[in-house]
Amino acid sequence: MKLFAFTKTTDIADAIKEATSAAASPQGAKAKYIAGGTTLLDLMKLNVEEPGTLVDINKLPLDKIETTRDGGLKIGAMVKNADLASHPFVKSQFPVLSEALLSGASAQLRNMATTGGNLLQRTRCVYFRDTAFACNKREPGSGCPAIEGENRTLAVLGTSDSCIATNPSDMNVALMALEATIVINGTGGEREVPINDFYLLPGSTPHLENVLKPGELITHVVVKGLPAGSKSMYLKLRDRASYEFALASAAVIVQMEGGKFSRVRIALGGVGTKPWRSLEAEKFLTGSAVNEANFRKAAEEALHAARPQSQNKFKVELAKRCLTHTLKLVSS
Repeated sequence: MKLFAFTKTTDIADAIKEATSAAASPQGAKAKYIAGGTTLLDLMKLNVEEPGTLVDINKLPLDKIETTRDGGLKIGAMVKNADLASHPFVKSQFPVLSEALLSGASAQLRNMATTGGNLLQRTRCVYFRDTAFACNKREPGSGCPAIEGENRTLAVLGTSDSCIATNPSDMNVALMALEATIVINGTGGEREVPINDFYLLPGSTPHLENVLKPGELITHVVVKGLPAGSKSMYLKLRDRASYEFALASAAVIVQMEGGKFSRVRIALGGVGTKPWRSLEAEKFLTGSAVNEANFRKAAEEALHAARPQSQNKFKVELAKRCLTHTLKLVSS
């Protein structure tokens, strides 16, 4: 771990000023916000992340979970994962989000990890986390050894010739299905970004993972209320029962009328370079009969563009079965 400057603040504007000033300094010292630090500190110890300045934002007034007039949620970026998962309104109205959070990490980490930090969680690709190897995400243009190397846990959707790293978050898959909006504050003021637009596909620039500009700070996540009669579920498949990242997961939200799906939202985890919204599966199921044959057809649609590597071809079928079973459970 390299030396860095450390500063604390209790004001949003001051935090942004500190981070922006560090980025604009003659030394070009990269600034990072630190809250729970459950990923950032690990990466700093590995010299993967080397910020010149850490801005401690733990005291910012962003730790509230508020309900909105439309029956939705306004979630502060500093809300702990454990608090969000156990919130009565979240459990009753948005079970997909609670289930996703509870399937992630361990109880100890959920007590520390924050909503904003989870949105920015970095990949678990072994080459990204080991500076002895090349990595386009870490050093643009250096190469992607995962394509011909260890790729069992990596992505099959949204990949490119430059990067096949998987987005590891569970929470973000649920938020993708919920069509959440990310509220961002910076020197240019506040802006709102739909979560599907927040994350960037790797393409030829895998080091650019999201639309955040230097110094910008996530302040809230907004989720609209679901239509009456909606049902939702998150299912995660992994190598072991706890403290393990998804090999495949599915967040599903459905509304049914007269034995048919009237509204469907589907997102997949563990298989995409970002939390993966499946518009193809949603389009197929909307208006379709609620039956297992259509569940499987929807899963085929969701994975039709998959590009598996040498060790992760099994993920394609696993993800299909995960989605099929989630649809069966949520519609029963």
